Amino acid sequence: MQTPAAQTDVAIIGGGPVGLATALSLEQAGLSVTVLERAPAAAWEEPSFDGREIALTHHSVRILQENGAWDHIPHSAICPLREARVETGKFRHPLTFDTNGRGVDALGWLVSNNQIRRALYAAATARPGITLLDGITVETVRQNPNQAVVHHSAGQLNASLVVGADGRFSPTRRRAGIGAIIHDFKRTMLVCRMAHESPHHNVATQWFDEGQTVALLPVNGMASSLVLTLPAEEIKRLLDAPRDDFNAEMMQRIGNRLGKMRLVSTRHAYPLKGVYAHRFTSRRLALVGDAAVGMHPITAHGFNLGLRGQEILSEEVICNVSASGDAGLAQGLRRFEQKHRLATAPLFAGTNGIATLYTHDGAPFRQLRETGLRLADAFTPFKNAVTTLLMDRNTPPQKAS
Repeated sequence: MQTPAAQTDVAIIGGGPVGLATALSLEQAGLSVTVLERAPAAAWEEPSFDGREIALTHHSVRILQENGAWDHIPHSAICPLREARVETGKFRHPLTFDTNGRGVDALGWLVSNNQIRRALYAAATARPGITLLDGITVETVRQNPNQAVVHHSAGQLNASLVVGADGRFSPTRRRAGIGAIIHDFKRTMLVCRMAHESPHHNVATQWFDEGQTVALLPVNGMASSLVLTLPAEEIKRLLDAPRDDFNAEMMQRIGNRLGKMRLVSTRHAYPLKGVYAHRFTSRRLALVGDAAVGMHPITAHGFNLGLRGQEILSEEVICNVSASGDAGLAQGLRRFEQKHRLATAPLFAGTNGIATLYTHDGAPFRQLRETGLRLADAFTPFKNAVTTLLMDRNTPPQKAS
């Protein structure tokens, strides 16, 4: 039996990290927010390890601190990133980025995706203005001039604004008739956690080798998150490989650079597809997170851009409410779209270009990579600009650890 229609200021479809962050930001401004999530309560409250480590910038940490989520992440789960290195093939001249002379001791912080999800959920449950609905399937969204109506598996929800935060293949985006650029890199990413003999010294390494791309991301203790990009059939073989065979192949693939390694987590695979929505808004509708921009993970900016996007949206929605009492006013949504497009379009195009250059193994591409790394490492203004982008310290963060 369906419940009667409920009323909320903002309905958020998708209770992932960006959806929950949006709910926290808007509730903090005094709005009522309802989050509709397909997952059951148990999986939402205690998400399982999914292999993904998120490199949080200084600005992202500040957002998580301000919305109350950071305090729910255990200190032992937060790993500071001291240095980032980019290498190619057997060319032993890495491009390095560090914090020297910047007055801080970390480029950013690495936290498992499931820890971030759990922390945001815990923060959201403590907010009286947020209603969390689990196990919900959205059926239709009707966007009328004066309100939006969400029909779902448990009833109907009326809202001034609907926010689509339901992933890069967003059903909300599709229902609104918004298309998207989808860039298929024809590769799959395997992620898992490996313990190893040699210390990582809090250094992240991105290594573009012939036939593969490898990232080693430090986590606390003698362990790293391994990210391996290969054709889909190779990844499938590795997912099914016996543990000892897997360990031996991973050591061989990374040249035994961290000594003996062993798998200490489950293995997970993700097809690599970049997504950029043709529009980020429609009548009484806004898209955030991967529903708006789904980045290739090569620059580790996907979640950070998602947090920045919801921050921009929240600011404009608050302006809407202050001006007219209407959270879904078109003028504010247009400003959000313009600002978020300006922040994301160059990064999306640049990231796709880098991914294409660094995943082709022909001689011209190898030579370009080697020359590019050498020149980039010697050009201090470039390194400073990239380091600033990686850290994103436009707003000084509170102490993060």
